[in-house]
Amino acid sequence: MMLTRAFLSAAVKDMEFMGLGECSLGESPLSWTGFCIDSRLIRSGEFFVALIGKKHNGHAFIADVVARGAIGLLIARSQKSCLDVLAPQVRDSLFIMIVEDTHSAFLAIAYAWRQKIKASVVGITGSVGKTTTKEMLAASVCASGKKCVASEGNQNTLLGAALTIMRVRPEHDVVIFEMGISKRGEMAELVDLVKPTHATITTIGHSHLEGLGSYLDIVIEKRDIFSRFFSGNVGIINGDIPLLSNMSYNHPVVRVGQKMSNQIQARKVQVSSHSISCVIKIYQEKYAVTLPTGHIGRVTNALSCIALGHSLGLPHDVLIESVQKSYDVAGRFERRLSKKHDSFFINDCYNASPESMKTALLTFERLDAQGKKIAVIGDMLGLGVNSLFWHRQLGRFLRKVPSLSKVVFVGSSVEWANKTCPFGLERVCVPSWKEACKVLESELSPQSLVLVKGSHDMGLSNLVDTFCVQEGL
Repeated sequence: MMLTRAFLSAAVKDMEFMGLGECSLGESPLSWTGFCIDSRLIRSGEFFVALIGKKHNGHAFIADVVARGAIGLLIARSQKSCLDVLAPQVRDSLFIMIVEDTHSAFLAIAYAWRQKIKASVVGITGSVGKTTTKEMLAASVCASGKKCVASEGNQNTLLGAALTIMRVRPEHDVVIFEMGISKRGEMAELVDLVKPTHATITTIGHSHLEGLGSYLDIVIEKRDIFSRFFSGNVGIINGDIPLLSNMSYNHPVVRVGQKMSNQIQARKVQVSSHSISCVIKIYQEKYAVTLPTGHIGRVTNALSCIALGHSLGLPHDVLIESVQKSYDVAGRFERRLSKKHDSFFINDCYNASPESMKTALLTFERLDAQGKKIAVIGDMLGLGVNSLFWHRQLGRFLRKVPSLSKVVFVGSSVEWANKTCPFGLERVCVPSWKEACKVLESELSPQSLVLVKGSHDMGLSNLVDTFCVQEGL
């Protein structure tokens, strides 16, 4: 697996070269660490792919990425003048690739690099639980002594998968991809690039209905993660979801969940405010497990991780030890300390669906707080024509969270939830996270506990950052 001018020219037929790419040194294998599409995140030794987006043009940041250590550039032919900001000696020191379209060219490079990968390739999809399952599995692979590469952060799109592929080297044993979709046909595109040899569907919920259609359509689209599987590949599914479990598959399937019909099970599940105890059964072997969270979704994450690890040949004791560790993933029921009042925020605003909203509220209900318990709830976006129904259901569901002192609804759709709230629950509706901040300023008291939950595009993470201590400090 060597990145050379010959490899790049074969991958992208119309590619031209400048700088190091143009001279004889371009024939030698390059020393590089990866590719980057965000100028703010560029690291030394990486190539920068200058994409032209709806809001920003990556070509405007060429000087910035070079100053931060980029060793090469992938730029569009129409934007070649962006190189004028560089001194001639600087430009000559870079490996510069010039193409017609940087987006399609970068994907072509990733497709070609994927053909060279010999490692086991894992795909993880599902309406919720992808990131935590990925983190669990990556920790398990490393603990077993194997080397792996996993999708960074929330890089679960086609471009995210390409970035992960370009970090793979011959010494890696396992590559783990988080594969998210919001429109029909996207899973087929992802599978065509990633070509997973192992895969799981963690769970199915009412997410991205606008782009995917009905609940059945979501199941069918998610199932396409197995579209390249044959008799030698084993797919892993959530056996507690009837529609998913009862579908036909062209390959062997392992079912996980709490039902006794599943091959990998969680039995005798006991949930408390800060932990979950259960017995995990891997075929005929039983293990007592304690998960360091009261979020019931962690059980599904653990079972999916164990099933994938089992299919990869990882030792069971390593898997059991790994799933019992703490995994703090940003925006997924993440506990954050407030800047004042000795209060805590539960940041669960990476995304929201009816199922994840209910789970978050029930988990929040079990948490103890000496001060007020406040919920900041934003719109659940992407629910299509059923949005009104699901938001009215959310209002009714708040009856199961009697410990709430107040609810701050953020957005327009949650106004329907406000209309079906239980009598006597104090609440207020505001249009945006900025107005919600003003409400919280007057409501926060010593040792309050605040749940922040809503769809990513509602911007509620900004509210969390406004009130909470910066991570790592």
